[in-house]
Amino acid sequence: MTSTNAKPTPLTQPEPRTAAALSRPVFFIGFMGAGKTSVSRKLARKLGLGAIDMDTYLERREGRRVKDIFAEVGEDGFRDIETDVLRELAAKDPLLVSCGGGIVKMLRNRVILRESGFVVHLRVGVDEAASRISDKSTRPLFQNLDDARALAEERAPLYDDVADATVDTAGKTVNAIAYEVKRLLEKEGILCLPPK
Repeated sequence: MTSTNAKPTPLTQPEPRTAAALSRPVFFIGFMGAGKTSVSRKLARKLGLGAIDMDTYLERREGRRVKDIFAEVGEDGFRDIETDVLRELAAKDPLLVSCGGGIVKMLRNRVILRESGFVVHLRVGVDEAASRISDKSTRPLFQNLDDARALAEERAPLYDDVADATVDTAGKTVNAIAYEVKRLLEKEGILCLPPK
């Protein structure tokens, strides 16, 4: 005979929390030092999403560093490898992808970005970017500030051309930028949050 006054047993384990999901890949573009990797990692940790830094992925796949690839095959050779990696990442389950600063240089990459996902441009001024980069030796195209300014000016219209949304990062913390991007992705229907 069972007692009707039996106390419910407490759950020994909390219910598993469903992670957020992306309806499409999210590509972060912008100049070096814009915070693309930091912001994508912060969002990934907060929301349980997958994030990948394209340059790190490329280096692991190729077994050599970006600056070494530049030295061995030149920028054109590097851009060919970069396009191949972009295609590979665009074909995976939707991820937060932080792209290299020059990803927009090639028309074929801009087409892949536009057709494959949602593109967030993190805008940063060159002087602020320079202050954020502690080790410039890892940035082959950021060895001279005047050259970096010219490069940023050259790339600005390309970032604007391919971006679905632009977030100004000037004077903002990684947390503040991540929060702004999260709200933007929710509003656009790209980020699907689990019910609370």
